[in-house]
Amino acid sequence: MVSTTRLRANLVQLIIDAGPVGLVAALTLFQNGISVCIINKDPHPRIGQCGTGMWPRSHELYNFLGISEVISLAKPAPLIRFYKPRTLESLKDNGHRSMGQQLLDVILQHHLEKFSCYVKISTKLRSFEQSDEGVTVVLAKNGISETFDTKWIIGADGTKSIVRKQLGLTFLGETRDDAQVVTGDICLTDVGLERLLVWMSYFKPSNIWMVNKFSKGRVLVAGMSIAQWVVRDSIQAYKMHNMTSRPLDSQHEDGSLRSSKGLANKSLLETYSAERLPVISEMLGVTTSILNKTMASKEPQIEQNSILFMLGINCRFSTIVLDEFVTSVTKPINTYGVLDEGHLEAGDRVPDAPNMLQVGRTEPGTTTLFSLYRPWYHTILVFALGLADATLILGALETYNKIMSVVSPADLVLIDQEGHAYSAYLMEAGQTKVFVIRPDRVVGALVHGTEGVKKYSSGKYIGWWPEYSFFTYDF
Repeated sequence: MVSTTRLRANLVQLIIDAGPVGLVAALTLFQNGISVCIINKDPHPRIGQCGTGMWPRSHELYNFLGISEVISLAKPAPLIRFYKPRTLESLKDNGHRSMGQQLLDVILQHHLEKFSCYVKISTKLRSFEQSDEGVTVVLAKNGISETFDTKWIIGADGTKSIVRKQLGLTFLGETRDDAQVVTGDICLTDVGLERLLVWMSYFKPSNIWMVNKFSKGRVLVAGMSIAQWVVRDSIQAYKMHNMTSRPLDSQHEDGSLRSSKGLANKSLLETYSAERLPVISEMLGVTTSILNKTMASKEPQIEQNSILFMLGINCRFSTIVLDEFVTSVTKPINTYGVLDEGHLEAGDRVPDAPNMLQVGRTEPGTTTLFSLYRPWYHTILVFALGLADATLILGALETYNKIMSVVSPADLVLIDQEGHAYSAYLMEAGQTKVFVIRPDRVVGALVHGTEGVKKYSSGKYIGWWPEYSFFTYDF
């Protein structure tokens, strides 16, 4: 017998599915003070080690979320030395570590429990209807339907998602029938070994897809790309990128959803698709090229290209980044790029800098810039010759909306003792630059001074002020 109840949930977000994508989204939202409910149709936690690979960009993501144990518990790759083709010159280690999804889910859920957030298991999404004010959702558990209202939905339930289907989202990409292979890992018997372990799979066809958009109204999706490939190196490259790209979808999505707190224009949500679709598209292109090379040569392609580290991923093309130091010449979109330490512009991943000396209001000590960036605030980083120059720029904060608390002239003063920050942020002698660092650790603005900061704070870009600011200067 099916009964129906009507609930009034005081929720801002409903997240469908409790995999890494949904859990990262939930954790970031809670860190931003946004209430979340997570549902999962399965009655028990998933068992298995799907998508184990992590690139350096993954390491950064989990550190910024305050989940450093992901890195400490992840397993390093077996010791293998790679050489440049036809030489004995060894290549640098790619920083690859592995952690199965089963363990990652447990770690993420443990951190969510600190916010009294527990996954509602055996709960399925039946349907939803959205309006300008919110979304009405129908869930089912043990034959009982529940209907309640929420502000937003995030669908992280994969390519067969009811969220995707009900939104009418389609897949862009192709199905490949030209590549077929059987792969297997075999553990040979030996003295004292009582079992023979064999795993084999047959892959056909190969789907290389991505969803055509990431949001529609008050409903968003994350992690909806797929590539079922048939060659070991291609599979590994995709899985490693997927374990990074999908959680990055979640964190970028959460930045857009700040409008639910009334701190940004709702139009900011439209930038979620605009910034992420080119990145996922190029991810599929990069890893598919490995497949194509392998099938053409009939030999596995060992890729050590630094583009696979994902440290060069950028959104320089975005309409909500501002750069006063580059010419407004239309350039081709190259979202993956290659990490170029000699070039930095708005839309790039921010670099780190170690051994920064804290002075002023804080206890003396050293820190890194990465330890100061967090997913729940913007950071203003001012490079200036001294206190007077920086104070003029930070004074612009006093004129803006006070919904968010901003301490002025600065929350923290840093001295770049060894020049690491000036080198990483490409500063020149006597130069003043202001970097506005977004919560997703992307350079949102790179400007000359006060007027640029004011321009970036206008509705076109963010429409609200950062919660945290500091500056660094040389003597």
